[in-house]
Amino acid sequence: MDDKKTENLTEEYLNGWKRAKADLINYQKDEQKRFEEFAKFANISIIKDLVGSLDNFDLAIAALEKQGPVDKGIYMIRSQIADTLKRQGVEAMIVEAGGTFDPSFHEAVGEMESDHPPGSIAEVLEQGYILNGKVIKPVRIKLSKGQNK
Repeated sequence: MDDKKTENLTEEYLNGWKRAKADLINYQKDEQKRFEEFAKFANISIIKDLVGSLDNFDLAIAALEKQGPVDKGIYMIRSQIADTLKRQGVEAMIVEAGGTFDPSFHEAVGEMESDHPPGSIAEVLEQGYILNGKVIKPVRIKLSKGQNK
């Protein structure tokens, strides 16, 4: 074999090795991104259960407030659950009556007469939550039919 063929063959093998090494590095980066994305949502079932508990806490507090003063400890427990969820990337969606209905964030469960324009949000029934930018529980609302005159 002459020197030119040997040099060309060596160059070809070296370039192939460099491509393979670059492919491996890119694969490792892609896998790291996939793992990070998986880790963001790995606890979603536990978080959904906690969000449901938080909603029930809100209902219990509302019922207790109707009967009179509520023990401060109840508010502290509710606050601890909310803080734990926030540290895990959970955010409550802020929705108010009169706002625009958006089916990607809201779940309409009925209609009612209200002072708000037809098709807008008349009443918020249950809080909705987002986990790392993804809706895990839509806000349950009633839509406005407008006013019956």
